[in-house]
Amino acid sequence: MSRHHNFIIAIDGFSSCGKSTLAKALAKKLKFAFIDSGAMYRAVTLYFIRHSIALDDQEAIDNALKEIHIDFIPNATKTEIHLNDEDISEEIRQMYISDKVSEVSAIKAVRVAMVAQQQKLGSRRNIIMDGRDIGTTVFPDADLKIFMTADPKVRAARRYLELTEKGEDVTLEEVVENLASRDHIDSTRAESPLRQAEDAIVLDNSNLTPEQQLHFVEEEYLKVKALKIQA
Repeated sequence: MSRHHNFIIAIDGFSSCGKSTLAKALAKKLKFAFIDSGAMYRAVTLYFIRHSIALDDQEAIDNALKEIHIDFIPNATKTEIHLNDEDISEEIRQMYISDKVSEVSAIKAVRVAMVAQQQKLGSRRNIIMDGRDIGTTVFPDADLKIFMTADPKVRAARRYLELTEKGEDVTLEEVVENLASRDHIDSTRAESPLRQAEDAIVLDNSNLTPEQQLHFVEEEYLKVKALKIQA
């Protein structure tokens, strides 16, 4: 169907835009594999915190990356994220990880290591991958690129609700500050900054339901698929 002999959908965008929610639903609908690239950077962040890796210690970072093995293990209800054979799916969603993940993901060596793993995953099957630089750096030749955005207030409210439903003791002001900080770091970092690919389709979901978002992207997928079949 394409030059990589499979179909790759790249979904990029800001934090708390619902990228993973959309990607998971689309993967289920299309029977594609879902790869959460953000979870990979959160896993690295967790490892760095647990092992007290200083973010300015290049040697320690390089050595740590050699010891980090991340897998996506599907079960009956979801796909678990494993770090060195440990299910860390819930742990990496904690606020203390969110506070550090943008700093960790801005490190060149970290991004190089994760991009290599992501590209390897995408070389073997039809996938949907979400993140910050999937359509620009990881898969610049992806078959379909979606760039998601939403009003900052809407994003903060969604994230606050998500955290409080999990029992996190956090204020809305802390969430707003965290998202603003992450947006700044993600957009201004030297290595693979967050930016919209020129050929990406923008999806502003400030006022869209999950079902409407899914329908929108599915329609775009069908258009691209039809064109590739004709070609």
